[in-house]
Amino acid sequence: MGSICGADCTKCEFTSACAGCTETDGAPFGKPCLVAGCCRKGENVLQELKDKLIAAFNGLGIQDMPPVTELYALKGSVINIAYTLPSGEIMKFWDDDKIYLGYQLPKQGSDRCYGIVADDQYLMVSEYSSYGSDAEIVVFKRWEGKTE
Repeated sequence: MGSICGADCTKCEFTSACAGCTETDGAPFGKPCLVAGCCRKGENVLQELKDKLIAAFNGLGIQDMPPVTELYALKGSVINIAYTLPSGEIMKFWDDDKIYLGYQLPKQGSDRCYGIVADDQYLMVSEYSSYGSDAEIVVFKRWEGKTE
């Protein structure tokens, strides 16, 4: 199994469910991989997207959230927390089979965490307790991060 982005597939916990990036033309779980798409567009495209996203997350000015310094490729099923909306409806916002860029940061002065996730159209910051319990959306918005 080969990767387009250079990841070592032998170290991935999803190897048994993954059809391989090069074998699936950048859709290892049946949906397009954001990272593979960037890597195909050029050597610096992925880093440019990460830099834009890091600036966008840091520009939100969220109190008690440490500065974002890195983003990692994450499978949607890992970050796709269920949120209870004000109407009482329970909703997930991400596709379990896509790859996104994200990270988890400790909320300063708290036992809660901030989860950040984005693709080339949307970014989200959520706050939650251990294992994603008591999740609350802090920011969910469209952003202009299209890669060229």
